Amino acid sequence: MEFEGFGKGTLEFLTSIKNNNNKEWFEAHKLEYEKLILNPSRSFVVEMGEHLQALEPTINAIPKINKSLYRIYRDTRRMGANKEPIKHRIGVIFWQGNTKRMQSSSFYMHFSPDELYVAVGVRWFEKAMLDAYREYIKDDTKRRELYAILENIKSKDKGYTHLEKGYKRYPRGFSKEMTHSDLSLYKGMATFKMLEPSLIYDGQTLVNTLYKIYEDMLPLQKFMYEVSLRIRED
Repeated sequence: MEFEGFGKGTLEFLTSIKNNNNKEWFEAHKLEYEKLILNPSRSFVVEMGEHLQALEPTINAIPKINKSLYRIYRDTRRMGANKEPIKHRIGVIFWQGNTKRMQSSSFYMHFSPDELYVAVGVRWFEKAMLDAYREYIKDDTKRRELYAILENIKSKDKGYTHLEKGYKRYPRGFSKEMTHSDLSLYKGMATFKMLEPSLIYDGQTLVNTLYKIYEDMLPLQKFMYEVSLRIRED
């Protein structure tokens, strides 16, 4: 089924979820969720995935929950988790290779009534990915390469930026005397851009806009995928 965009009223429906965040309300409006969000999300994954696989053939674009799509129900059992049971922000991920979807470099987007967020890379390192990242950029050449990639992406003057540093102390093997050593202080490595959420209503414009952004950010995708291939599982 061709992706024609998300139906009119999608953002308003997400606002209604935010204002009526309980399972009883959601179950009573589940058909609206399927029509406005779930079904067009599946179509979007298929069409956007075909475009992205032209950039990277090993990109995973699987229009299923817990694959390229996220569950609408939030896991509230985790310590510190948001306790609202229903998500009012809809995410889609296209990850590369055979590693865990959240720990391989990916093309990602989410939308809510407040924003359309588009990103490439790994937003949060688990320990195995953090170790692989730090080991990879211990090489001076790799640090210079990553620094150049980030600077080039930002220089395009298209509103691209990247995550802020998450640590204050240099990890073992790094020091302030090393060139671009601050790259070791990140808890994730991704570039992103914010767009108007109303863009979701025009399917072709959405796909074309995201494709251009993802193409600009492709060098970081490739770099971080190389990192993910070096993950050592215990």
